[in-house]
Amino acid sequence: MPNINLEAVLLEALDDERKAEATYGAVIEKSGKVRPFINIIEAERRHSAAIERQMIRLGFAIPANQWQGKGMAPATLAEACSMAIKAEVENIALYDRLLPAIADDSVRHVLQNLQDASRDNHLPAFRRCLERENGGDGSGGARDGQGSQGRHGRGRGPRGGCSI
Repeated sequence: MPNINLEAVLLEALDDERKAEATYGAVIEKSGKVRPFINIIEAERRHSAAIERQMIRLGFAIPANQWQGKGMAPATLAEACSMAIKAEVENIALYDRLLPAIADDSVRHVLQNLQDASRDNHLPAFRRCLERENGGDGSGGARDGQGSQGRHGRGRGPRGGCSI
């Protein structure tokens, strides 16, 4: 990616993080305060804020959030977990595409951390969610949205989390 437009890279990353936040927010609105969505939506907010800090540092304007209130939730929590897995895989691929051409050390570090959080924390949490919702935790079936007890921490506990 010669002659990379750093502003365009940051805008694309910010848009993807905001889309995830809106989508996970719609799942919470539909299904209640279910994990891992309630934890990961906070991580997505931190991801957006980290990108915005880089934009401010570089003198780039921060656009309005075009995704606010536009997230769509699937019919079931299992479908939501599956959709979130796909979104996180796409997010990881986005950073795979963007990172190699970034010369700015600070931007590269931030985006690498965001990719690591998606790959190492969000994706496994949503995979556990899907397994749980499909009855893979020994519960005998999917739990209702209010009683779901999946775990996604913020850098604490045995399953890890997202500290960004």
